[in-house]
Amino acid sequence: MKFTKEYALEADAQDRLSPLRKEFRIPQHKGEDVMYFTGNSLGLQPVKAKQYIEEELEDWANLGVEGHEHARRPWMPYHENFTKSLARIVGAEESEVVSVGTLTNNLHLLMVSFYRPTKNRYKILCEAKAFPSDQYALASQARFHGYEPKDAIIEVAPREGEHTIREEDFLQVIEEHGESIAMMMVGGVNYYTGQVFDMGKLTSAAQKKGIVVGWDLAHGVGNIELKLHDWNVDFAAWCTYKYLNSGPGSIAGLFVHKRHHGLSDIPRFEGWWGHDKSTRFAMPDQFVPIPTAEAWQLSNAPVFAMAAQRASLDLYDKVELAELRAKGRKLSQYLRFVLAEVSAQTGQPIEVITPSGESESGCQVSTLFPGQGKDLFNRLLAKGVIADWREPHVIRLAPVPMYNSFTDIYRFGETLLAELKNA
Repeated sequence: MKFTKEYALEADAQDRLSPLRKEFRIPQHKGEDVMYFTGNSLGLQPVKAKQYIEEELEDWANLGVEGHEHARRPWMPYHENFTKSLARIVGAEESEVVSVGTLTNNLHLLMVSFYRPTKNRYKILCEAKAFPSDQYALASQARFHGYEPKDAIIEVAPREGEHTIREEDFLQVIEEHGESIAMMMVGGVNYYTGQVFDMGKLTSAAQKKGIVVGWDLAHGVGNIELKLHDWNVDFAAWCTYKYLNSGPGSIAGLFVHKRHHGLSDIPRFEGWWGHDKSTRFAMPDQFVPIPTAEAWQLSNAPVFAMAAQRASLDLYDKVELAELRAKGRKLSQYLRFVLAEVSAQTGQPIEVITPSGESESGCQVSTLFPGQGKDLFNRLLAKGVIADWREPHVIRLAPVPMYNSFTDIYRFGETLLAELKNA
């Protein structure tokens, strides 16, 4: 690798996935594409998203209520358009996934079913410094069942002086406290550090102790390889506005392993869109769940929000996921290399807190710039670098293989170099 424009251009020329960049709208800064490294917060807009949304608006205008059955993509089964694509992305059978709701809403609905505390087994295991919404959700679930979060929630934290959590520490807590833990619910990719957990290994270890296992995949879906069915995960949920490029606050999704389908004794909050399709419009008094993950639906699909997701998933359908992951890995490695080169040329320490192992990280590279703080972030923003600041002192950078290029990373390195020299 070389920190030169020529190297970056040649790497882009050899990249078979580089044409995908043209399928997205890149924001502009002073007549140039911005250096966009925050797809881990909000993915870019697919070019076809506008067309797909306008088509639904046209069908609404022309068909009214008849669009539920006669739109180009009929609205009543609209969510079914996403099933095959999502199952492929998360490593599931098609019956195990559904495009529905929003992330934290889905987690709550799933925990109604899977957090079932008893007198002796009521604790919840999670990672320290989880995304705040997860922390709030877990604490409120504990309180709802009559427990104090300080007693009910066990957090596994990094060791003193370290940024990421050691796998053996998670396994030790499972071994020592497993008999009292009702549910483990962890972010598969930590939002702050970008650490990827060994979901298969941790799921297996927890389930051997009788623990129900769920994963928040907000930062995992569309980013890392997932095998939810093979890992025997009980449940999972994700948003789609990050790596799946579905637009701000757009539709989310969930996974429920098929061994939980069709059970009559599983509690769930029920709505009519989760009711058996063959009798739904007979308006029966009693709820009969669809024998798939669709049973966790409450209401019919928000078509306009979902139209943008189809535009993005169309692109995922055209690529091999392993090839996409390989490019993401190369981009992240080049970013780490460029950061090291800038540090060497400026004498500015730059610490990457994201693990470097292939199985321990995805696209995101979380960085610390000692002595620089948010001022550096703001200066970079003024130069067209769209990154992400997280308190107290992390700049998150996520080169996304769908639309980022090696040239983006080179340009960022040049911009960072100039700002550090000027400072």
